[in-house]
Amino acid sequence: MDMLTIFFPAYNEEAYIRRAVGAAREVGDHMVKMSEIGAYEILIVDDASNDDTPRIADELAGGGSSIRCVHHRQNRGLGGALKSGFAHARGSVIVYSDIDLPFDMMEITKACRLLRYFEADIITAYRFDRTSEGPRRYIYSMVYNTLIRLLFGLRVRDVNCPFKVVKRSVFEHVVLKSEGSFIDAELMVKADRFGFHIIQFGSDYFHRSFGVSTLSSWSVIFKILREMKQLRKEIRSIRPIS
Repeated sequence: MDMLTIFFPAYNEEAYIRRAVGAAREVGDHMVKMSEIGAYEILIVDDASNDDTPRIADELAGGGSSIRCVHHRQNRGLGGALKSGFAHARGSVIVYSDIDLPFDMMEITKACRLLRYFEADIITAYRFDRTSEGPRRYIYSMVYNTLIRLLFGLRVRDVNCPFKVVKRSVFEHVVLKSEGSFIDAELMVKADRFGFHIIQFGSDYFHRSFGVSTLSSWSVIFKILREMKQLRKEIRSIRPIS
């Protein structure tokens, strides 16, 4: 692998951004040392944060050529942030993770090894234990994953898991349109229908220590359902790459 991109979407994440970049640098340096990759970059997508996130991101980017940041003028939500990250990534393999580090970043080494060993196109993690999020999030996730499986036939255990490794070549065919949290399912479902090889592996999950996640709010849920309905016909028309 010539270059790996690790990117983080960030909205008001001043409490986490330095730690996340530090963890990404640690795993990137380790993989270069072990000749797993030739080089790496860290990309921060600031989604129009109104706290100190933009300043910290620029400060970190100014400290070395391996760190870059993209700033949105207006908040675009998770979907918009992920689309920016995938579009601006320079690596042949792209890793996306939440910036609050829900997983041990060293798992990237394992994921990239699985990508190579099994000649996969996408590696996605699933969370061993989600009880720390509370019963409401757990139930929502279970219902959502079941719905995605019934509507699209996707056999992925944890479709919205915020840790994915994707070959850049996937985006030669998969064009993402979601602006909200349906983005993860859109990526996985479209890739599956095009015939890309998806591998899953389980990982320990660490709930965020600071701030509040809004992914189970009613506004987010309604947007997911709306985008799911809007894109269902397009998704179901996709045929495998010949």
